[in-house]
Amino acid sequence: MILQRRGAACAVLLLACPGLPLFAQPAARGGPKTARAPFQAQSSSTIAYGAKDGEETVEITNVAYEVSGTNVPGRPPDERLVLRKTTRTKEVLGDMGIEATITLEAWPLGASLSQKPLYAIRLTGVDGRNMDNALLVFSRGTEEVDWWSVHQLGNGRHLFDTYVPLLRFSISRETLTLRYTGFEAPPDDTPDARLKEPHVVGVLTYTSAERVIREALLTCDDPKQARILRSYADASRTASLVEGPVAGVKAKKAGEPSRAIRISFSRSYPSAPSPVTVLITIADDNLDLARAQLPPSMHVSAWQRYPRCILAASRP
Repeated sequence: MILQRRGAACAVLLLACPGLPLFAQPAARGGPKTARAPFQAQSSSTIAYGAKDGEETVEITNVAYEVSGTNVPGRPPDERLVLRKTTRTKEVLGDMGIEATITLEAWPLGASLSQKPLYAIRLTGVDGRNMDNALLVFSRGTEEVDWWSVHQLGNGRHLFDTYVPLLRFSISRETLTLRYTGFEAPPDDTPDARLKEPHVVGVLTYTSAERVIREALLTCDDPKQARILRSYADASRTASLVEGPVAGVKAKKAGEPSRAIRISFSRSYPSAPSPVTVLITIADDNLDLARAQLPPSMHVSAWQRYPRCILAASRP
Protein backbone atom coordinates (compact mmCIF):
# COMPACT_ATOMS: atom_id res chain seq x y z
CA MET A 1 0.00 0.00 0.00
CA ILE A 2 1.29 3.46 -0.90
CA LEU A 3 0.44 6.26 1.48
CA GLN A 4 1.44 9.90 1.48
CA ARG A 5 0.77 11.74 4.72
CA ARG A 6 2.16 14.69 6.59
CA GLY A 7 2.64 14.29 10.30
CA ALA A 8 4.30 12.13 12.97
CA ALA A 9 4.51 11.49 16.66
CA CYS A 10 6.80 13.88 18.55
CA ALA A 11 10.05 13.95 16.61
CA VAL A 12 13.53 14.69 17.89
CA LEU A 13 15.86 16.62 15.62
CA LEU A 14 18.89 14.52 14.70
CA LEU A 15 22.09 16.01 13.37
CA ALA A 16 24.34 14.06 11.07
CA CYS A 17 27.72 15.56 11.96
CA PRO A 18 28.62 14.59 15.56
CA GLY A 19 32.08 16.11 15.29
CA LEU A 20 30.68 19.65 15.07
CA PRO A 21 29.21 21.72 17.92
CA LEU A 22 25.42 21.63 18.18
CA PHE A 23 25.08 25.38 18.66
CA ALA A 24 27.32 28.29 17.81
CA GLN A 25 29.81 29.16 20.56
CA PRO A 26 29.02 32.25 22.67
CA ALA A 27 30.72 35.48 21.70
CA ALA A 28 33.84 36.42 23.60
CA ARG A 29 33.36 38.72 26.57
CA GLY A 30 34.73 42.20 26.74
CA GLY A 31 33.61 43.46 23.31
CA PRO A 32 31.62 46.64 22.73
CA LYS A 33 28.14 46.55 24.18
CA THR A 34 24.97 48.29 23.06
CA ALA A 35 22.85 50.03 25.70
CA ARG A 36 19.53 48.24 26.03
CA ALA A 37 16.41 49.24 27.91
CA PRO A 38 15.52 47.00 30.87
CA PHE A 39 12.25 45.09 30.58
CA GLN A 40 10.34 42.26 32.19
CA ALA A 41 7.83 39.87 30.65
CA GLN A 42 6.01 36.76 31.75
CA SER A 43 3.73 34.20 30.15
CA SER A 44 1.66 31.35 31.52
CA SER A 45 2.08 27.66 30.83
CA THR A 46 -1.07 25.62 31.42
CA ILE A 47 -2.35 22.05 31.44
CA ALA A 48 -5.97 20.91 31.29
CA TYR A 49 -7.27 17.35 31.64
CA GLY A 50 -10.77 16.30 30.70
CA ALA A 51 -12.79 13.09 30.49
CA LYS A 52 -16.09 12.63 28.65
CA ASP A 53 -17.83 9.53 27.32
CA GLY A 54 -14.80 7.42 28.18
CA GLU A 55 -12.42 9.68 26.22
CA GLU A 56 -9.56 11.37 28.08
CA THR A 57 -7.95 14.50 26.70
CA VAL A 58 -4.94 16.54 27.76
CA GLU A 59 -4.32 20.07 26.51
CA ILE A 60 -0.97 21.71 27.28
CA THR A 61 0.37 25.19 26.55
CA ASN A 62 4.08 25.76 27.20
CA VAL A 63 5.87 29.08 26.83
CA ALA A 64 9.66 29.38 26.77
CA TYR A 65 12.03 32.33 26.30
CA GLU A 66 15.51 32.34 24.83
CA VAL A 67 18.14 34.98 24.03
CA SER A 68 20.28 34.43 20.95
CA GLY A 69 23.97 35.15 20.63
CA THR A 70 25.36 38.05 18.63
CA ASN A 71 26.33 37.94 14.93
CA VAL A 72 22.98 36.57 13.81
CA PRO A 73 23.06 36.49 9.97
CA GLY A 74 21.08 39.42 8.59
CA ARG A 75 21.05 41.41 11.86
CA PRO A 76 23.45 44.07 13.25
CA PRO A 77 26.63 42.37 14.54
CA ASP A 78 26.16 43.21 18.24
CA GLU A 79 22.38 42.64 18.33
CA ARG A 80 20.78 39.76 20.20
CA LEU A 81 17.26 38.46 19.70
CA VAL A 82 14.68 37.49 22.29
CA LEU A 83 12.71 34.45 21.16
CA ARG A 84 9.36 33.49 22.65
CA LYS A 85 8.20 30.00 21.78
CA THR A 86 4.61 28.99 22.48
CA THR A 87 3.68 25.34 21.98
CA ARG A 88 0.07 24.15 22.21
CA THR A 89 -0.85 20.48 22.10
CA LYS A 90 -4.09 18.52 22.42
CA GLU A 91 -3.93 14.76 22.81
CA VAL A 92 -6.60 12.10 23.14
CA LEU A 93 -4.98 9.54 25.43
CA GLY A 94 -4.60 6.19 23.73
CA ASP A 95 -5.00 7.59 20.19
CA MET A 96 -2.16 7.91 17.71
CA GLY A 97 -1.02 11.43 16.87
CA ILE A 98 -1.67 14.81 18.46
CA GLU A 99 -2.91 18.24 17.48
CA ALA A 100 0.00 20.62 17.91
CA THR A 101 0.95 24.15 16.89
CA ILE A 102 4.05 26.17 17.59
CA THR A 103 4.38 29.95 17.46
CA LEU A 104 7.77 31.62 17.54
CA GLU A 105 8.15 35.39 17.89
CA ALA A 106 11.38 37.43 17.84
CA TRP A 107 12.31 40.89 19.16
CA PRO A 108 15.65 42.71 19.41
CA LEU A 109 16.93 42.39 22.98
CA GLY A 110 15.92 45.57 24.80
CA ALA A 111 12.65 46.09 22.92
CA SER A 112 9.42 45.77 24.86
CA LEU A 113 7.69 42.48 24.16
CA SER A 114 4.42 44.40 24.03
CA GLN A 115 5.63 45.86 20.73
CA LYS A 116 5.08 44.14 17.40
CA PRO A 117 7.78 41.46 16.94
CA LEU A 118 10.31 41.49 14.13
CA TYR A 119 8.48 38.43 12.86
CA ALA A 120 6.14 35.69 14.07
CA ILE A 121 6.04 32.15 12.69
CA ARG A 122 3.05 29.88 13.38
CA LEU A 123 3.19 26.29 12.19
CA THR A 124 1.73 22.90 12.85
CA GLY A 125 4.45 21.17 14.85
CA VAL A 126 5.75 20.06 18.21
CA ASP A 127 9.05 21.92 18.68
CA GLY A 128 11.32 24.65 17.32
CA ARG A 129 15.03 25.18 17.93
CA ASN A 130 17.67 27.82 17.37
CA MET A 131 20.53 26.11 15.55
CA ASP A 132 24.00 27.63 15.29
CA ASN A 133 22.65 31.10 16.13
CA ALA A 134 21.57 31.21 12.48
CA LEU A 135 18.60 28.93 11.78
CA LEU A 136 15.26 27.94 13.28
CA VAL A 137 14.44 24.27 12.83
CA PHE A 138 10.83 23.25 13.47
CA SER A 139 9.84 19.64 14.08
CA ARG A 140 6.56 19.30 12.15
CA GLY A 141 5.61 15.66 12.66
CA THR A 142 2.35 15.16 14.55
CA GLU A 143 1.20 11.75 13.29
CA GLU A 144 3.27 9.08 11.54
CA VAL A 145 5.89 10.94 9.51
CA ASP A 146 8.85 12.95 10.81
CA TRP A 147 9.66 16.12 8.89
CA TRP A 148 11.19 19.53 9.56
CA SER A 149 10.92 23.12 8.32
CA VAL A 150 14.05 25.29 8.27
CA HIS A 151 13.83 29.09 8.61
CA GLN A 152 16.37 31.88 8.97
CA LEU A 153 16.79 33.16 12.53
CA GLY A 154 17.49 36.76 11.49
CA ASN A 155 14.26 37.36 9.56
CA GLY A 156 12.10 34.24 9.94
CA ARG A 157 12.09 33.44 6.22
CA HIS A 158 11.46 29.86 5.15
CA LEU A 159 14.44 28.14 3.50
CA PHE A 160 13.23 24.58 2.86
CA ASP A 161 11.46 21.51 4.26
CA THR A 162 13.16 18.18 4.80
CA TYR A 163 11.88 14.66 5.30
CA VAL A 164 15.26 13.39 6.49
CA PRO A 165 17.03 14.68 9.63
CA LEU A 166 18.84 17.88 8.73
CA LEU A 167 22.40 17.23 7.55
CA ARG A 168 24.92 19.75 8.90
CA PHE A 169 28.64 19.90 8.08
CA SER A 170 31.59 22.19 7.35
CA ILE A 171 33.06 22.45 3.86
CA SER A 172 36.44 23.48 5.30
CA ARG A 173 38.81 21.96 7.82
CA GLU A 174 40.63 25.25 8.31
CA THR A 175 37.63 27.35 9.32
CA LEU A 176 34.14 26.35 10.38
CA THR A 177 32.06 26.99 7.24
CA LEU A 178 28.69 25.42 7.87
CA ARG A 179 26.37 24.12 5.20
CA TYR A 180 23.00 22.39 5.53
CA THR A 181 21.25 19.80 3.41
CA GLY A 182 17.74 18.36 3.42
CA PHE A 183 15.64 16.18 1.17
CA GLU A 184 11.94 16.78 0.55
CA ALA A 185 9.76 13.88 -0.57
CA PRO A 186 6.72 15.86 -1.73
CA PRO A 187 3.38 14.95 -0.12
CA ASP A 188 0.28 14.32 -2.18
CA ASP A 189 -1.12 17.72 -1.21
CA THR A 190 1.97 19.73 -2.12
CA PRO A 191 0.94 23.20 -3.35
CA ASP A 192 3.61 23.09 -6.07
CA ALA A 193 1.93 21.38 -9.02
CA ARG A 194 5.34 20.63 -10.61
CA LEU A 195 6.10 18.17 -7.79
CA LYS A 196 2.97 16.16 -8.57
CA GLU A 197 4.48 14.98 -11.87
CA PRO A 198 4.53 11.13 -11.65
CA HIS A 199 8.29 10.78 -12.24
CA VAL A 200 9.30 13.08 -9.34
CA VAL A 201 11.16 11.47 -6.44
CA GLY A 202 12.05 14.58 -4.44
CA VAL A 203 14.13 17.72 -4.02
CA LEU A 204 17.60 17.97 -2.49
CA THR A 205 18.46 21.38 -0.99
CA TYR A 206 21.97 22.71 -0.20
CA THR A 207 22.18 25.96 1.77
CA SER A 208 24.25 28.27 3.91
CA ALA A 209 22.64 30.08 6.83
CA GLU A 210 22.12 33.10 4.55
CA ARG A 211 20.65 31.58 1.40
CA VAL A 212 19.68 28.56 -0.64
CA ILE A 213 22.73 27.77 -2.77
CA ARG A 214 21.33 24.98 -4.95
CA GLU A 215 18.24 22.81 -5.28
CA ALA A 216 18.23 19.61 -7.28
CA LEU A 217 15.25 17.63 -8.54
CA LEU A 218 15.49 13.82 -8.52
CA THR A 219 13.33 11.92 -11.01
CA CYS A 220 12.91 8.30 -12.06
CA ASP A 221 11.98 6.94 -15.49
CA ASP A 222 9.59 4.41 -13.93
CA PRO A 223 6.63 6.27 -12.34
CA LYS A 224 5.81 3.25 -10.14
CA GLN A 225 9.36 3.22 -8.74
CA ALA A 226 9.25 7.01 -8.30
CA ARG A 227 6.01 6.69 -6.31
CA ILE A 228 7.57 4.07 -4.03
CA LEU A 229 10.75 6.10 -3.44
CA ARG A 230 8.81 9.20 -2.35
CA SER A 231 6.23 7.24 -0.33
CA TYR A 232 6.26 7.73 3.45
CA ALA A 233 4.83 4.27 4.10
CA ASP A 234 6.67 2.15 1.55
CA ALA A 235 10.20 3.57 1.76
CA SER A 236 12.56 5.34 4.13
CA ARG A 237 15.26 7.87 3.28
CA THR A 238 18.52 9.00 4.86
CA ALA A 239 21.04 11.73 3.99
CA SER A 240 24.71 11.57 4.90
CA LEU A 241 28.02 13.24 4.10
CA VAL A 242 30.74 11.22 2.39
CA GLU A 243 34.24 12.64 2.84
CA GLY A 244 36.83 11.26 0.37
CA PRO A 245 37.85 9.29 -1.30
CA VAL A 246 34.85 9.44 -3.63
CA ALA A 247 35.24 7.51 -6.87
CA GLY A 248 35.86 9.83 -9.79
CA VAL A 249 36.10 12.95 -7.62
CA LYS A 250 39.29 14.81 -6.70
CA ALA A 251 39.66 17.25 -3.85
CA LYS A 252 39.98 20.86 -5.07
CA LYS A 253 42.37 21.94 -2.31
CA ALA A 254 45.34 20.27 -0.63
CA GLY A 255 44.47 19.08 2.85
CA GLU A 256 40.75 19.04 2.08
CA PRO A 257 38.95 15.75 1.30
CA SER A 258 36.50 15.38 -1.54
CA ARG A 259 32.90 15.62 -0.30
CA ALA A 260 29.58 14.30 -1.52
CA ILE A 261 25.99 14.06 -0.33
CA ARG A 262 24.57 10.55 -0.25
CA ILE A 263 20.80 10.02 -0.35
CA SER A 264 19.81 6.43 0.39
CA PHE A 265 16.37 4.89 -0.15
CA SER A 266 15.22 1.59 1.32
CA ARG A 267 11.93 -0.28 0.95
CA SER A 268 9.92 -0.71 4.14
CA TYR A 269 9.09 -4.07 5.75
CA PRO A 270 7.70 -6.54 4.69
CA SER A 271 9.22 -5.74 1.28
CA ALA A 272 12.88 -6.56 0.68
CA PRO A 273 15.04 -3.43 1.35
CA SER A 274 16.13 -3.08 -2.31
CA PRO A 275 18.41 -0.12 -1.48
CA VAL A 276 18.84 2.75 -3.94
CA THR A 277 21.70 5.23 -3.53
CA VAL A 278 22.29 8.65 -5.07
CA LEU A 279 25.66 10.40 -4.67
CA ILE A 280 26.01 14.09 -5.52
CA THR A 281 29.42 15.68 -5.15
CA ILE A 282 30.17 19.11 -3.71
CA ALA A 283 32.50 21.32 -5.74
CA ASP A 284 33.29 25.02 -5.28
CA ASP A 285 30.64 25.27 -2.55
CA ASN A 286 27.90 23.96 -4.81
CA LEU A 287 26.30 20.70 -5.87
CA ASP A 288 28.10 19.29 -8.89
CA LEU A 289 25.10 17.79 -10.67
CA ALA A 290 27.07 16.89 -13.78
CA ARG A 291 29.17 14.42 -11.77
CA ALA A 292 26.29 12.89 -9.82
CA GLN A 293 26.41 9.10 -9.47
CA LEU A 294 22.91 7.72 -10.05
CA PRO A 295 21.16 4.42 -10.82
CA PRO A 296 20.56 4.06 -14.59
CA SER A 297 16.86 4.91 -14.30
CA MET A 298 17.30 8.07 -12.21
CA HIS A 299 18.18 11.65 -13.16
CA VAL A 300 19.04 14.88 -11.36
CA SER A 301 18.55 18.43 -12.63
CA ALA A 302 18.70 22.00 -11.33
CA TRP A 303 15.51 23.13 -9.62
CA GLN A 304 14.10 26.28 -8.10
CA ARG A 305 11.06 26.27 -5.87
CA TYR A 306 8.41 28.94 -6.00
CA PRO A 307 8.27 31.34 -3.02
CA ARG A 308 5.58 30.53 -0.48
CA CYS A 309 3.63 33.66 -1.40
CA ILE A 310 3.24 32.41 -4.99
CA LEU A 311 2.25 28.93 -3.83
CA ALA A 312 -0.32 30.37 -1.42
CA ALA A 313 -1.82 32.51 -4.20
CA SER A 314 -2.09 29.47 -6.47
CA ARG A 315 -4.19 27.45 -4.04
CA PRO A 316 -7.85 27.07 -5.11
